[in-house]
Amino acid sequence: MNVLASILRTVVPLLAGWILTVTGAVGVEVDSAAVAGGVTAALTLAYYIVFRVLEVLAGHIGWEPLRLVAGLVLGWARPPAYEKPGKPLKMSVNPGDPAEFVEFFKKVTGDRRDRGGRG
Repeated sequence: MNVLASILRTVVPLLAGWILTVTGAVGVEVDSAAVAGGVTAALTLAYYIVFRVLEVLAGHIGWEPLRLVAGLVLGWARPPAYEKPGKPLKMSVNPGDPAEFVEFFKKVTGDRRDRGGRG
């Protein structure tokens, strides 16, 4: 569900910026594709910043209806919540010893072939 929320919260502002550009809703008429792309990017950024700041501000002051509306116009009612990663994998390799590197490579890739030419 977090992935869907993050995708929607990216796609919806992009679509809003594009719609605002092609409809001329902000009073800017664009003929060039390059100019239209720049205007779309600027409108998308502005759209996202405005509603994301409103969402955060509403969360801080405890105004739930504003937080909900700001989240919805971003594509999802609330920001995605990601789980903290587990314990990181730690491995060390002495760069001066080729045998250690070969063992490290075998562990990482699951490669069990003998590198002595008998592959």
